[in-house]
Amino acid sequence: MNTQEKTLARRFFKSKILEADGQAFEDIFTAIMNYAEAGFQSIKPWGNIGDRKNDGYIRTKGIFYQVYAPEDIRKSYTDMVNKLKTDFDGLKSQWNPVNEFYFVVNDKYKGVNADSEQAIQEIKEKYNLNDAGFLTAKDMENILFTLDDDQIFLIAGNIPDPAAIKQLDYSILNEIIGYIMKLPLNKGDMAKVILPDVDEKIKFNNLSEPVAHLLNNGYFLLHFLNEYLSDNSDFLADSLRDKMNEIYTQEKNENNGDDLFWAIVNCASPKAEQIYQTSVIVIMSKYFETCDIFEEPLREEIK
Repeated sequence: MNTQEKTLARRFFKSKILEADGQAFEDIFTAIMNYAEAGFQSIKPWGNIGDRKNDGYIRTKGIFYQVYAPEDIRKSYTDMVNKLKTDFDGLKSQWNPVNEFYFVVNDKYKGVNADSEQAIQEIKEKYNLNDAGFLTAKDMENILFTLDDDQIFLIAGNIPDPAAIKQLDYSILNEIIGYIMKLPLNKGDMAKVILPDVDEKIKFNNLSEPVAHLLNNGYFLLHFLNEYLSDNSDFLADSLRDKMNEIYTQEKNENNGDDLFWAIVNCASPKAEQIYQTSVIVIMSKYFETCDIFEEPLREEIK
């Protein structure tokens, strides 16, 4: 599966996750785990005994899973913490040994809050578990893309030939640009931003002061971009980094300094309009700091 096909499969899978509540989400989780773990056994409710607080487990390893898929995770955190505690208590009383416990949550790529994370770590410490934690949508996506291509297609859905779809844009870069364009300017957050020290790199790459200001402005929204990437699969972050590095590598053969900076902006922007270009510069600020684009200053060897 090439990158373009993988991007389409990810879009299809993400769409399924965003629409899946309750049993539909549990079915997706079960399908993935059945392929990913040979010893995984799903547990279905049966008569008046239910599932005994166990939605699936790997018996030989003592690893247990409980699934929770509310319609709106952000309105259900109190319920989730309560369910987490009561479900584990019920699980522990009826299944042993419990070595690891995972609460599988359809966060719909929004992440889980601090109270929930603290609650599950308290369970880990109290019962001396080897490990415990949350499996969220991004984790399920990461597991999905470790599977064989035919298994991925069975779960995400068969994708059409990307070359035959010319009227739609499925690029990772455009997804991120679209997200940044919708962000509000939060004045309260600006005071908390600590600008990275990249003056030496600016000079080394022959970038002007106006370009330096544009990169610094990009850093003010960088925490939103990092948060979005952390709530999504590794594939998204890796593909974005690789795409920006690809553009940089391509453009540096013919440009340098400010000309190179603007060549990257123009190549990455879907349209030559300020709102698109400003969003691209936010992305560039991330990879400028991590040295995925532009060159790192040479440092003298310490003797």
